[in-house]
Amino acid sequence: MKPSKILCLVFSLATLLAPAAHAQFAVFDATNYATALQEFGELEQMYTTAVETRDQIVSAYDLAYQMSQMPQDMAMRYGSQFSSWTDLAAPDVYGNTAAWINALNLGGQTQALTAYTSSVLQAQPYPASALAMQDANTQSVIQNQVGTSELAQGTTTSTLATLGAIRSNSEALTQKLANLESDTYSTDPTQQSEMAVLGKINTATLLQIHSQQDTNQILAASVQQQLVTQKQQIDAQNRAINEAIYFQQNFPNTMQQITGGVSNAIHSISLSPTGH
Repeated sequence: MKPSKILCLVFSLATLLAPAAHAQFAVFDATNYATALQEFGELEQMYTTAVETRDQIVSAYDLAYQMSQMPQDMAMRYGSQFSSWTDLAAPDVYGNTAAWINALNLGGQTQALTAYTSSVLQAQPYPASALAMQDANTQSVIQNQVGTSELAQGTTTSTLATLGAIRSNSEALTQKLANLESDTYSTDPTQQSEMAVLGKINTATLLQIHSQQDTNQILAASVQQQLVTQKQQIDAQNRAINEAIYFQQNFPNTMQQITGGVSNAIHSISLSPTGH
């Protein structure tokens, strides 16, 4: 509305509303008119601002509503099936494999130790009196072999316990992944709010971290087994070196004893018919 039209409107209203004056002209107050005009301008500006604010709120709501809508066929388009851990099973003809299978399915150090004891051929302790009768080199070899057997037992039982714990927890992990997948593809608006989506992202990250931990444990167990195998190879190589050194150091004396004994035996043989 133009200012000239506003001026005419205000002036007409003031003329109509003013009390009738007997034989007097209406008095025009310029100050009140200016104040009223200013207030009208402020009201017009407030109205314009309110309309703009309303339009912004409606636009934000429309965007939020559009963002909250999920495609109806996401589960059908993107849902996938993955392999999962299953319980092991094996024949147990002589009753020495059930504990091993139980340890791989359930985990636990107690189950792993029982599995090792019942399924692996046990090394008998070397008699102390017999060990003391051996030379230092032989004692070292025997003690080294026993130590390797003990290390193999420790790493094997640890691996059994680790794999069993991972397999035992796999069923609960599979259920959590199924829940996360269901919530991700859900068309329920409460599952697609900003906080709900952030919560699912954090959950997926945590599940991935725990899965990586399981992978690292399996890799660590594999490395432990490789270390025992490597120790066995080093022990065999070192025993061969030590035996070669021992042979070189003792060969002259041994041969001298052998040749000396043979020579004495030959000399003791009499070729006389009478035996003298």
